[in-house]
Amino acid sequence: MVETPRLRALRAEAANLQAKLGVYELQWKDRQVFLASQGYMLRPRYRPGWVPSWKTDTSKQPEKFEDYWELPLREHLIDATRISDGRLVYVKRVKTGDTESTIARMLSSSRLSEDPRNHCVPILDYFVDEDDTSIAYMVMPFLRLTDDPPFETVNDIIDYGNQIIQGLVFLHEQQVAHRDCSEKNIMMDADSLFPKGYHPVRSDHLPDACTPAPRLWRAKGHIKYYYVDFGISVHLPTDSPKLVVGGYGRDQDVPELSFDVPYDPFKVDIFILGNMF
Repeated sequence: MVETPRLRALRAEAANLQAKLGVYELQWKDRQVFLASQGYMLRPRYRPGWVPSWKTDTSKQPEKFEDYWELPLREHLIDATRISDGRLVYVKRVKTGDTESTIARMLSSSRLSEDPRNHCVPILDYFVDEDDTSIAYMVMPFLRLTDDPPFETVNDIIDYGNQIIQGLVFLHEQQVAHRDCSEKNIMMDADSLFPKGYHPVRSDHLPDACTPAPRLWRAKGHIKYYYVDFGISVHLPTDSPKLVVGGYGRDQDVPELSFDVPYDPFKVDIFILGNMF
């Protein structure tokens, strides 16, 4: 395709925008050295002294370079590579000792992790910021949305449903109600579908963000689905009341949600899951 002057100007404008880090990106760049000291390397775009590759190499279009691709607008999350083994992970910024990290770490304890019914996202690491002890970081496997790549067979959907229902039973056995177990908060480990890996932002491409990534059919992989984001979850031990208030998540259709009238959060989970299915 012949590149028109208009298209060339638009490409140049986009490249200039991508050459500048956003405010939320700068926050992560400031923590790159610290995260590296903890064993997690950010992409070149977020390292000190970064110079956009397309500024020094004009042999191809800017979007063909890996460091062209910015983070999705999720200020508290960033992809990273675990230095020890090259594994792609998510680093999530949380408040030290908050409910989310407390519940997530409890569900990821060695005792509970051994249960095959546990479909709560594993917490691989947890550490407090060296400059601000009110901030901590949770490290998790890098997961994908459940429909990326899309479901292909009826068996794919049955497997998904079985795992998610099994996982909810396990979660409730631990006296934890998720309260936000909608589609966006159920993700999958699809690493087995991508034998050569994939880029965390351009997820259909290899880590170079340029070459299309070969992938297997879902039936050929070993996909495991996980509940993520325990931000409004509640842990209600056996001897505590089983009624709560508040906790509005993504699903606003739940009829009993209220900030004033107590409701059973475990039944709410079942409603949300049924609505999602």
